[in-house]
Amino acid sequence: MHQPIKPSDLLTFPLEELPQPGELISVADGVHWLRMPLPIALNHINLWLLEDGDGWTIVDTGICTDETKGLWESIFEKHLDSKPVKRLIVTHMHPDHIGLAGWLVDKWDIDLWMTRSEYLMCRNLMSDNGKEAPEEGIRFYQAAGFDEDQLNVYRQRFGWYGARITPLPNAIHRMVNGQEIQIGDNKWKVVVGTGHSPEHACLYCEDQNVVIAGDQILPRISSNVSVRPNEPTENPLAEWLDSCRMLIETLPSDILVLPSHGRPFQGAHERLNALIHDHEDSLEKLYDLCEEPQRVVDTFPTLFKGEIGENNLIIAVGESLAHLHYLLAEGRIAVKKDADEVGLYYRT
Repeated sequence: MHQPIKPSDLLTFPLEELPQPGELISVADGVHWLRMPLPIALNHINLWLLEDGDGWTIVDTGICTDETKGLWESIFEKHLDSKPVKRLIVTHMHPDHIGLAGWLVDKWDIDLWMTRSEYLMCRNLMSDNGKEAPEEGIRFYQAAGFDEDQLNVYRQRFGWYGARITPLPNAIHRMVNGQEIQIGDNKWKVVVGTGHSPEHACLYCEDQNVVIAGDQILPRISSNVSVRPNEPTENPLAEWLDSCRMLIETLPSDILVLPSHGRPFQGAHERLNALIHDHEDSLEKLYDLCEEPQRVVDTFPTLFKGEIGENNLIIAVGESLAHLHYLLAEGRIAVKKDADEVGLYYRT
């Protein structure tokens, strides 16, 4: 869940201006920043346009809306210098990042570059569009402590994912961890993180000391790390924390981070350490709470500052389970089912 947290005083934000709709700001040699609106509380996404020799490479797309398409058309008309888009890179499968991938691929007759797991998971979730909520999902949320009204929230929202994404191409150019991609005069290394999504690709340019971080490093909010019904026993928080530590080892401390939300900043190590600390603090609070058996829904006040309602209920369950599963894997808590098959988590 995107939770506001106090940014570290050690972060610096070298770019004061924000790109206006349909406009670009240069952030490094051959690297341009643009913003697209989002119809949610997190009201924007940062996208990137890279100079690529006789053309351009786009990194991430924005969500599928007519407004976003119109802004892209304006950028194509005003800022491409009569050079074509040559490829599209998508960091991961969330709708604000991949929503217009199919449209852009068709418009420019280009390849979509993605990691395999992100592409396949996206195709899988898109296939749910128009279907009824599956019994496995209903049991998953019943076990979390949902009442019938809360289960209806899940039923009503099931399949929303595919409605926000244009149809994907049937083939991709696969990206893998450690791969180097030449884009114009710059060489970019693929650095894969996990936990927020299956195989999230960051792009690191050592010569420019810049990383396009997607949702792996955000300056003011924490990325969603959730357990979901299709993988009900996973431990994504362990993957997320491992990825944060890997990025500290991989990236220079003074690198310019280009995040998907918020402003570009410096202070990657400080931010990553703060994210690790925040999760570790939440784990300790949750462990203390489980001195008495707790349902998943009972953990919300301990883990989240804001009110949990229909709009964030599903995400709250996913994040709570991510923390509970981490403690389960460490053997610090256990779970048992009550007479209604609801999970009760307690200290061992």
